[in-house]
Amino acid sequence: MDEAKQIVTDIKNGKIKPIYFLFGEEPYYIDGIASYIEKKLLAEEEKGFNQMVLYGKDVTIDDIVANAKRYPMMAERQVVIVKEAQHLVRTIDDLTAYVDNPQMSTVLVVCYKYKKLDKRKKLYKSVQKAGVLFESKKLYENKVSDWIRKNLQNRGYSISHKAAILLTEYLGTDLSRINNELEKLQLVLPKQSEITPADIEAHIGISKDYNNFELKKAIGERDVLKATRIINYFSQNPKDNPFVLTVTLLHSFFTQLLQYHGLNDHSPKSVASALRINPYFVGEFQTAARNYPMKKVSGVISSLREMDLKGKGVGANVNSQADLLKELLVKII
Repeated sequence: MDEAKQIVTDIKNGKIKPIYFLFGEEPYYIDGIASYIEKKLLAEEEKGFNQMVLYGKDVTIDDIVANAKRYPMMAERQVVIVKEAQHLVRTIDDLTAYVDNPQMSTVLVVCYKYKKLDKRKKLYKSVQKAGVLFESKKLYENKVSDWIRKNLQNRGYSISHKAAILLTEYLGTDLSRINNELEKLQLVLPKQSEITPADIEAHIGISKDYNNFELKKAIGERDVLKATRIINYFSQNPKDNPFVLTVTLLHSFFTQLLQYHGLNDHSPKSVASALRINPYFVGEFQTAARNYPMKKVSGVISSLREMDLKGKGVGANVNSQADLLKELLVKII
């Protein structure tokens, strides 16, 4: 986030480079930087003649270079943005010749999503020298709740820890999807608000009491009554709580619990680092480890694999989600 913000700040301050090569697994920052350049670098009256948006699947490197070498019309510079440039993966190195001698009145933005640029290749070194090379890395799940808090802080909001975890559990690590949901909350909540699980339930539709986060916690505590209430809710709302997602999350939890049992150092800091989890969850693993010895955890993981196949209709008659969830709970607890 900080590196992306710095790129935008530099552009605002007039430190504009002729080439921005944006690549990596996380599209959110790539789209954000490209969108800022597209909207802000030229005045509206300049865009008609001096801004070109190309798509990797529709053009060649020669097309990109030809557009980049044009001179601006009645403006200081022109902007050429190449979206979905990953479609040019086989020929992207051919861009090196242009990068070595760029048109200084052109700002060329290359959005190379879901790919890495080989650091050994000349293109990488050439872009480093002539322009801005930005890698947008995928966030680990244990970092997403912190990202949500920082993002909201920049917008004048705060969020409770449980609410941030709830969003992460439900939306995963897709920052674009998370950002869309945060924008929905901004529309209905005044600035300086603290976003709570109740706000998320009311405006996004994620139940604060009946979700995979609470189910995982209940199972870890061997709270059969609470776990049963949650799976009954899931059974009544199958579209919002797909069985495959529940099994996947529980499998991840018990796999990490198996790792926990194998650790020599069970201090919170060591556990959070080894399991790549938010420190907030360490207590849950400590509780679950007391309730599920290592041998039991191995058995649960095996059962979860079996239930995952059943949920996909492999080697079993088609069962209702309610039956699958009940069987799942019995096998675990």
